[in-house]
Amino acid sequence: MDIILERIRIFADHAHADQKRKYTPERYIVHPVRVMKTCRRYEQQLPVLAAALLHDVLEDTPVRADELLIFLQQVMDDSAARETLSLVEELTDVFVKAAFPRLNRRQRKERELQRIIETSPDAQTIKYADIIDNSSEIASHDPDFAPRYLRECLTILENANKGDRELHRIALETVKDKLKETKKNRDLPH
Repeated sequence: MDIILERIRIFADHAHADQKRKYTPERYIVHPVRVMKTCRRYEQQLPVLAAALLHDVLEDTPVRADELLIFLQQVMDDSAARETLSLVEELTDVFVKAAFPRLNRRQRKERELQRIIETSPDAQTIKYADIIDNSSEIASHDPDFAPRYLRECLTILENANKGDRELHRIALETVKDKLKETKKNRDLPH
């Protein structure tokens, strides 16, 4: 399984090309790798771990779903490849600004929340790991945006609760702690 995951990591890294994390000079792939490692503590299914590595590929790169499926079918059996693709599609934001320019952020996030609530338990488990990783990074590097982002994550976690229970608990705890931390930091005199 590790050989397959390494091939998927390389594919995801190439797909993200020169993208960097928003707040650090790190290559983008560090985020999906951390998400996968978090998921791996709770879940051992290859499609879940593969989707964790690929969760931003369809949303943030030129790779199309059909291209991703062809690649996946080269490294795993057809059933696992299709399950992985399905999870990645579930994790891909639909209500993005480019597709819905007339909706404001709040409206897009409300619609996205309703979509996320309907996703599978495995997709929600990956979403929890994604929230944990992004919350920590955003809270540390963007104190002005962090409260808004963290409240959005909290709303997701309060409503999308079909995934791994322990990881869900940790994600809720992380978001609440980061919210308190950002509030405390904003209340400090400058």
